[in-house]
Amino acid sequence: MESRVFEQIDAEAVEFFRANGWVMSRTLDAAGAERLRGWVDEIMGWPDDEGPWLHYREMTDEGPRLCRTENFVPYHEGIRDLLTSGPMLDAASALLGEPAVLYKEKINYKAAGGAGFAPHQDAPAYRFVETHVSCMVAVDDADADNGCLEVVSARHAEVLPMDDDGCIRGDVVAALTWETVPVPAGTTLWFHSRTPHRSGANASDRPRRALYPTYNARREGDLRDAYYEQKFAEFNQDSGDGTKVQVSLINDFQGRPV
Repeated sequence: MESRVFEQIDAEAVEFFRANGWVMSRTLDAAGAERLRGWVDEIMGWPDDEGPWLHYREMTDEGPRLCRTENFVPYHEGIRDLLTSGPMLDAASALLGEPAVLYKEKINYKAAGGAGFAPHQDAPAYRFVETHVSCMVAVDDADADNGCLEVVSARHAEVLPMDDDGCIRGDVVAALTWETVPVPAGTTLWFHSRTPHRSGANASDRPRRALYPTYNARREGDLRDAYYEQKFAEFNQDSGDGTKVQVSLINDFQGRPV
């Protein structure tokens, strides 16, 4: 399927999303994309132990590298405004078919040599809500070489059979048709929380940083604080098996622990 980029989330884009479970839109112009890169640079430089935000690191062949940051919206005005008002919130509301509110946010950095993510759906990792949509705002150009997303179209009606890690079971993965979706910097790939997706390791010498907000229907409540409280509680109860970096409530990330 052609990876068409819509200029905005209009009625045609919503129809495409409902049929396929994903859609791309042009979120930021060149100046906006450059501004976002600066904001992400700022967050990457935040210290690990001086705020309630959370940095995660993975081991690469070049040593430890930052792989994810989350819980940063309350502490960064620029990204907070980008994600909680204006075109991004309007687009999420249009795709949900009702007013939306921010549910959670993260930045995945995927430095050169950084690990990928196993085939999964997001819905099993999301607590408290039934109606939600996620997206990837490309901070850097994402392509096949540096580990862009791969998606499966029109398989977002249900949660697929899972393995012990909460990822899509191997025999199901093999039967699906996967499509590589390059995403230029400043462009957003929206996807349903049940859309199967995965990404490979970064085999290039370029980073593949991306901002990932998730939105839920506002009628279900503003649950962002509750999500992070629950996630941290579950992390404290289960530290994983030590073979992968635990960054999610499912074990989809393939990174090595530091």
